[in-house]
Order: sequence, then structure tokens, then C-alpha cells
Amino acid sequence: MTAEGAYLVLNAGSSSTKFALYDAALAPLLRGQVAGLGSHPRLLVEGKEEALPPETDHGTALDCILARMRRALDGRALIAAGHRVVHGGLNHAAPVLIDDEILAELDSLSALAPLHQPHNLAGIRDVAARRPALPQVACFDTAFHRGHAPEVDRFAIPRALHDKGIRRYGFHGLSYQHLAEHLASHAPALAAGRVVAAHLGAGSSLCALLAGRSVETTMGFTALDGLPMASRPGALDPGVLLHLLTAEGHDAASLTDLLYNRCGLLGVSGITADMRALAASQDPRAAEARALYAHRVRREIGAMAAVLGGLDGIVFTGGIGEHDAALRAEVAAGFGWLGAELDPAANARHAPSIAAPGSRVALLVVPADEEGVIAAATRALVPPEGLG
Repeated sequence: MTAEGAYLVLNAGSSSTKFALYDAALAPLLRGQVAGLGSHPRLLVEGKEEALPPETDHGTALDCILARMRRALDGRALIAAGHRVVHGGLNHAAPVLIDDEILAELDSLSALAPLHQPHNLAGIRDVAARRPALPQVACFDTAFHRGHAPEVDRFAIPRALHDKGIRRYGFHGLSYQHLAEHLASHAPALAAGRVVAAHLGAGSSLCALLAGRSVETTMGFTALDGLPMASRPGALDPGVLLHLLTAEGHDAASLTDLLYNRCGLLGVSGITADMRALAASQDPRAAEARALYAHRVRREIGAMAAVLGGLDGIVFTGGIGEHDAALRAEVAAGFGWLGAELDPAANARHAPSIAAPGSRVALLVVPADEEGVIAAATRALVPPEGLG
């Protein structure tokens, strides 16, 4: 292959497949997603929306993506495909080339991330079925959090269970890696300090960054832990789960459905899992759901600041973090005692810096770019000249 090739990045979820295409120098050529799988499938590219047949599934969505890419490829050959894979388990602290053995190992972790892992791996298999000779790379959301101090990742459970892999892993690592790299390039003094990164979206978590490294995070063994999310509860007294199993008639399957699909913003509001719709609603339950979410974000940022021994900055990313100015203001207001002072006008226009002049705590908004991280990792393992 020559430097005229391109890299495909896929992030396959339960109802959508996000994609991006980069040239050999990692300049973006195309970004988009197929959304609404299972309900109202549609292709979203460059601000335009195109309805897809109702029967569109993940496989046909990939066919649609590959067809849409042909124009952007402009004669380039695909060099490799990179994939977001949510769970890498104990064995993967860096991206890897995918083979049958790796795929089988990652399959075994699907029960720990049932909303994500099966779809991530299905995307890999769909590409392999259509382009069997194309190298593929797995990039893990858990990898960025490897290297924590032992006490950070342990649960207070018997050692034999810990040794079986029941421990805290952390997620959203690709997003946090992007934030750490962004700060190193654009705010090196802050990058060298104590930062809480807030990935707030349908899935939400926090990460304590010390000199650009993850030292603590809110998600744990699974992506259920930590902050409340669109339809997941976040941290929950385990006694609640025992009660649901013994007194409320739940079994493992119904409890799994409850925790992944019927809690969080949706469960509290009884209306919707969409933070934008909750903000627009006059229903007091919507306000209660937003208030609970903001409270928990504030509470956990305080815990992260304690772990870091202080706070030099808060960085917001993700769909809610990037676009919900009112939520950012409510969160930032909780840290006036640490010297955080918001600039309301900058916050309203979603400026890169939303801190007032003189604020002792930096307040930043950084768009998520997991795809860029995946593309760079894929290029590092499969350079333009090929695997040789």
C-alpha cells in the first residue's frame, strides 16, 4: 500500500454505528453515523440526513457506510479499520491487531458490557466478512485506566474473587486519552496539574487526571457504576439489588434489563432519557432528574479533587458536557469554594474556556474525538506502507 490509502474508524453501538474516514496523514475525510437502527434508521453525514429502509441492521448499515465512503476515498485504498472496543479486560493496556484468538477473548468479556461489547465485536465481524484481508485494530476504553494504584482498582471483597478479575476497570478511556493529549498540546501547564475530566452523555463518568494520567475514575467493574446516566443508575447500594432479587420478584435477566435500560434519567423522570428533552419539559419530574444528575456530578468531582489533593481544572466533554450550558453552570457553581468562577456569556456560547478572568480553576469545554484517537492508534499498528 502507499501513502494514498485511508483508515476507517467504526464505533458500533446498540442502535447506531458511528464512522470516520482519515487519509494516510490522519486528516479527516468524512464523519457520520447510521442512527436509529431498530426503529427509524437514517444516515447522518455532513449535516444531511437520509432515511434508510426500516429493515436496516448493523450489517446493512456497514454496507451503507462503505458505499457512502467511496466518493470520499477518491481512489484511495483502505489500509486498515480501527474499532472502539469498550472492554479489554486484564490483558489489554494498549491497542492490538485483531485475530481469531483476540476476538474470542473479547467475546468472553461481553457480559461485563452488554450494551456495547457485543455490538463492537459485531462491527469487527461485519468488516471481516466484507473485507477479509483488511487488517483490523481494537482500541479499548479500559486501557487508559490501567496503571492505577492497587487500592484504586480493588473492591473490598475476598482476594480469590479479585484474582478472578472482579475489580474496577474504568471506561471512556479513549475520550479521556483525547482530553489528556488535547491539554498537553493546548494547555501544557494545566495538563501537568490536577484535572477532573467529565465525559457527560448517555454514558457518563469522571476521570481524575494527574499530569495527564488517570489516577481514579467513577466507572468500575462494568459501565453501570458511578454517575447516573441516560438509562443506567450509576452507583447503587448493593442491598437494593438483593432486595429486588429476594422481595420484588426479579431474576438476573429482569434485573439486567432494569439496570441497563430503565433507570437513570429515564427512570427518575418517567419521561425520557434525553437530557435536552428534560431541559425543555415543564414536568417537575424532569427537573428532579436534572437536579439529581447535577448533584451527583458535583459530589463525584469533589471526591476526585480529594484524590488529586486539589483542583486546577475541570474539563467537560460528551454530548451533555459539550452542549448543556445550564448543567455546566450548575456543576461549576459547586466549586466556588475552590476558586472556580464561571463566565456566563462564554458558557452560553459553549466557548473553549468558560472560566471568568481570575478564576483559580480552569473550566474548559473540549469536543470529544474518540475517532481521532482510534485512527492514530490504528496507523501506529498498521502504517501506510502496510504490515510488511
